[in-house]
Amino acid sequence: MSDSAQRRGPNQRLFDGRLEKRLPTSVPVYLAPLEDPRAPERTLTENISFHGACVISKRSWRRGEGSLITPLAGGFAQAGRVIYCLQRAGNRFCLGVEFPDGAVKWGELSSA
Repeated sequence: MSDSAQRRGPNQRLFDGRLEKRLPTSVPVYLAPLEDPRAPERTLTENISFHGACVISKRSWRRGEGSLITPLAGGFAQAGRVIYCLQRAGNRFCLGVEFPDGAVKWGELSSA
């Protein structure tokens, strides 16, 4: 056991990097690269928060790449930045996207 693990109490967890609670919610969205927003991909989120989302994509994205996410249920397009891209089964990718310019309005889910 490491020294830092010994100093922590049994009920204390290490900080995992997330500042906000993520809601496991599937929201239909359009996902497009900022370089070519005219080529959106219709997809779903795996989870959402006010300042980020985990979005499923058909292609691999680079960390730091700009994205444009628009909820299909209405709302404005929101520019985001890819934080991570993990390959999933079936040639799908899970993107962690943060929205540094403000909170996303996920419709009625925004009050959750």
